[in-house]
Amino acid sequence: MFEIGNSLREARVRQQLELTEVEQATKIRARYLRALEEESFEALPAQTYVKGFLRTYADYLGLDGQLYVDEFNSRYGEGEEPPREPVVAKRTSNVRRQHRRLERRWVVFALAGIGALFAFVIAAWKFGGTGNEQIPNLAKTKTSTKSEVLTPVRPRPAKPAKPVTFKLYMRAVHGNCWMDVRNWSSSGKSRFTGTVELQQAQRFIARRLWISFGNPGNLGIVFNGKLVPITRGGHYLFTPHGFSRAA
Repeated sequence: MFEIGNSLREARVRQQLELTEVEQATKIRARYLRALEEESFEALPAQTYVKGFLRTYADYLGLDGQLYVDEFNSRYGEGEEPPREPVVAKRTSNVRRQHRRLERRWVVFALAGIGALFAFVIAAWKFGGTGNEQIPNLAKTKTSTKSEVLTPVRPRPAKPAKPVTFKLYMRAVHGNCWMDVRNWSSSGKSRFTGTVELQQAQRFIARRLWISFGNPGNLGIVFNGKLVPITRGGHYLFTPHGFSRAA
């Protein structure tokens, strides 16, 4: 048996991660992450969410997510809540029926308007015309009106947003590696300074990082989900668009 919350908090603090950074990476709200660290599981919607959040949070910190789920089950495990799909299906069905009723009403209104227009033209032709005027072709008007009522408006596709941050994951897979990680430039705020020992890892989410490597050939470096080959020691600059050597 081990303390779930304390071990999560210690792993996060050891990697110098803020809850807001973890929230951006895992898509789990910061208040739920804090509840996991404080073992306030009643603050989460259901046990299903607790287990899923525990596994995701622990895996992100480089821990064994299944081990945390098993520990939670042994201490707090209860019966699962019944699925809620029927409620969603019922709501979806009600929305569809409402849409169909609205469409039928619009069609009835359109036909009523066409009928009123037809009656108006006939009355005008009988009482105000010269006898030589022709009745306009109402079939075309009817078709055009129905088309305007029933044709849906297609929304314009949204332009993809440009990335403003990047994710950087580094693990010592061949040996130790000293490195100095700073925000923005060599004079920026320190994010990490020290030696990453074999099988240890560091994670960063940032807009711009300046990193000085001692022996990067011992590291496995993953930039935005892709393994990148950096074997020469020195200074490097990382941005959302890539990385390059720096002075």
